[in-house]
Amino acid sequence: MRYLFKTGLLFLFLLWGFSVHAELVLEVTRGNDKAVSMAVSPFSWKGDKVLPEDPAAIIDNDLKLSGLFKAMPRSSMLSFPSSESEVYYRDWKVLGASYLVTGQVLLKDNAYTVNYQLYDVIRGKRISKGGFTGNGSQLREMAHRVSDAVYEKITGLKGDFSTRILYVTAQRYDAKRTDYQLNYADADGKRNRKVFSSSEPILSPSWSPDGTKVTYVSFEQGRPAIYMQELSTGIRKKLTGFKGLNNSPVWAPDGKSIAMVLSKDGNPDVYVLDLSSNKISNVTTHYGIDTEPDWMPDGKSIIFTSNRGGSPQVYQQDISRKSNGEFIPQGKPRRLTFEGRFNARAKVFPDGKSLALVHKGQGAADFNIAILDLDTDRLRLLTSSKLEDSPSIAPGGRRLIYSVQGGENGELGIVSADGRVKQRLPSAEGDVREPAWGPSIELR
Repeated sequence: MRYLFKTGLLFLFLLWGFSVHAELVLEVTRGNDKAVSMAVSPFSWKGDKVLPEDPAAIIDNDLKLSGLFKAMPRSSMLSFPSSESEVYYRDWKVLGASYLVTGQVLLKDNAYTVNYQLYDVIRGKRISKGGFTGNGSQLREMAHRVSDAVYEKITGLKGDFSTRILYVTAQRYDAKRTDYQLNYADADGKRNRKVFSSSEPILSPSWSPDGTKVTYVSFEQGRPAIYMQELSTGIRKKLTGFKGLNNSPVWAPDGKSIAMVLSKDGNPDVYVLDLSSNKISNVTTHYGIDTEPDWMPDGKSIIFTSNRGGSPQVYQQDISRKSNGEFIPQGKPRRLTFEGRFNARAKVFPDGKSLALVHKGQGAADFNIAILDLDTDRLRLLTSSKLEDSPSIAPGGRRLIYSVQGGENGELGIVSADGRVKQRLPSAEGDVREPAWGPSIELR
């Protein structure tokens, strides 16, 4: 059992000195030397009240934090155009801008509309335009969607600015009292909101594919149990509370089942809960410890961590689902990792071609985030702090979020999949861990 506590519970239980209410602050620690110059002009405003958000500033910040763009400060701009007729390409060329974004915010019948235009300064033409409508509380979401649209038009890749992240915080008052809280926030760390709080640990949060529900492990009844909760209503449902371990819930790609780790039959193994039938199926069986599952994108196999080979490594088990909701293992598990003495907590990239995982090399003292290419078996380190854990991948597969420990306060880190851009998301007042990157926010 020593390995289990090392790979799963060591990282999960060391929750000291947290702040419950502090907003995350996104800081760039390493940028891209080849970033493209982008200017986002302040959006014009037509309404009879004060505009509650600055959409242009949000868009400017999003694009800057992507690492692909460098933002032009407003103080350097020669004008603030709000329509195409006011755009003088020569002025923006002189300033060194490659692209320009302008926009307008309109208020009518309590509905806000955010329109935008994207200009290619070098070619001297508008290349895109669009708009989004919602209520006043959705202005940030609409701005993030503009960022996604601009990013996709220029790069050809979907943006992840309108996504959200889950994370755990806690506040320690003394040796006998620590309050824990599960939170979610926009991908830039803003608008943090509480999901659930407890005087006992909260672990392993996971998003449903549609972003409306989350699962997590709570010790509120004195032992671990897995819960599902709707974000809009706060309604909770206890999924499992067996004797022993109930850990690491993760949703299947179709949202119809959840993989998890249970030890109700002896050793910890991977099980799958079918949500429609409530049937629980055992998909790995071994005298070793199988833990930390994740799904391949097609839902036909599960990866997991096991010490069955003598050290923590990542394996893949094919599965099939019967009409009654039972899941059946197909063949024997295949070992995926061989380099290093520790590979665990693997997460699958959206295209199914790579894994993000926690890696420790043969002689290394640190636990770092790495990417394993499943076609070539090439393993590439992304980070270099002393103790890193819990990687989670953005929906587009271009950024990862993870926890960074070992300093005075734990914090979250974000790194681009190529390792060129790095950011930190510390809490303004304390310590944060257990991140999970969720799907895009729907405007409703």
